[in-house]
Amino acid sequence: MFILEAADALEKAAVKFAVAGGYAVALHGAVRGTLDVDIVLAMTKDNFVAAEKALSSLGLSSRLPVNAGEVFSFRKEWLERRNLIAWSFLDPEDPTRVLDIVLTWELKPADVVRMRVAGHDLPVLSKSALVAMKRAAGRPQDLADVDALERP
Repeated sequence: MFILEAADALEKAAVKFAVAGGYAVALHGAVRGTLDVDIVLAMTKDNFVAAEKALSSLGLSSRLPVNAGEVFSFRKEWLERRNLIAWSFLDPEDPTRVLDIVLTWELKPADVVRMRVAGHDLPVLSKSALVAMKRAAGRPQDLADVDALERP
C-alpha cells in the first residue's frame, strides 16, 4: 500500500511528518475517498530536504522543477503570489502514486496521533488539528470534511 510505503521511507529518513488530507479524514472515521496522499511537515529546511530524499528513494519526483531548499525558502511567497498550497510528488511510471506536501500548515508535535494501519504505526494529524487545517483552507471539500469529522 503506497501510503505505508511512503510513511516507512519518511520515518527511516527521520522526517517529522503526519498524514493529512483525505486519508487522515478516513482514519478519523469519516467516509472519504481519495487517491493521493497528503502530508504535513515540521517547517525546517533539513526536514524538507530529508522528505525530498526519502520520496526520491521511492521513485517519486517533484511535479515542479524545484528542490527542497527552494520550496522551504520561497514557501510564503509562493503561497501568497502563486497560490501554491502543496508541493506534489509523483511516480512517472505509476499515476496512482502521488504524494502532496501541504505547505499551508506547519506541523507541531502536539498535532500528531499514532494510528495502527495494516500493522504499521502511522503518524496522523490529530482530529482537532485536521479540522483547524481544513477550516482554514475553506474549500468546499475541506468544509465537507469538517462537517463529516464533527458529526457525532
